[in-house]
Amino acid sequence: MENILRRLDFTSLRLFVAVCQENSIARAAEREFIAPSAVSRRIAEMESLIGLPLIQRHARGVNITPAGQTVLRHARQIIGDVESMTAELSRLYAGVKGRVRVVANLSAIVQFLPEDVAAFQRLFPEVDIDLEEQHSPDVLRLVRERDADFGICNRVAAVQGLEVRPYRRDRLAVMLPAGHPLAAMRQLSLRDIAGETFVGLRENSALTQLLAAQAEALGTTLAVKIRVASLDALCRMAHAGLGIAVMPQQVAEMYLQALDVAVRPLSDEWARREICIVYPGQAQLSATAGTLVRFLSQQS
Repeated sequence: MENILRRLDFTSLRLFVAVCQENSIARAAEREFIAPSAVSRRIAEMESLIGLPLIQRHARGVNITPAGQTVLRHARQIIGDVESMTAELSRLYAGVKGRVRVVANLSAIVQFLPEDVAAFQRLFPEVDIDLEEQHSPDVLRLVRERDADFGICNRVAAVQGLEVRPYRRDRLAVMLPAGHPLAAMRQLSLRDIAGETFVGLRENSALTQLLAAQAEALGTTLAVKIRVASLDALCRMAHAGLGIAVMPQQVAEMYLQALDVAVRPLSDEWARREICIVYPGQAQLSATAGTLVRFLSQQS
């Protein structure tokens, strides 16, 4: 019987199933666009290999033997499995099935990705996404090291060697305790707030580095009293009066009803930021990752 595994081929199984379905070698041959003699030869070879008759030929067609019924049952399962495999591979090739690893900075994850990923998964439910939060410098590093299919971060000068697509734009704003004197102003510049006490994100965050660079350009250093890891914690520190905070305006406005704070947009030109998609190159993307990149870039 081990010889069957090595010598029985898929085409013979498919032709045998056709004969059983049509109850006729001639009709099966016509359906499969092959000569009746070739079908007869294939079945004879199967019978010789198995050592049992599979069909009984008569004037009106064929009858299936008990051995033939066994082969038919398993042949149908094999053909179904192969067809299922082919369909699944086709979906993978077309980019509508698979797993994608994405690294993104906090701003993208909090502001935009939940809704965009939900919309994508309604269209492509067979795509699984591993989404990991990283600071922008680490997003670039992981993409370069091929530890992620692509990344989403603020556009910075360090994107050399990577393909870049625009994703979204955001604007920075200042969160202050509601009774703070600066809350009386409609908008604020960094110069307006440079002398205040700040609460901020960790030093390796892109936002922290941006604020430090812009403060240095003004000839000053920001007094950061407390650093935290998340925007939620940043908002709550500002609410508690521990300092003012700079963050994406859309994030800040989410907390207006929950916290007794004021939010004022930053008027500086650099406070309008571009969030981009970065990847090694189109040829390096899997079909599934490419589908997600194209979808997200259309949201800009």
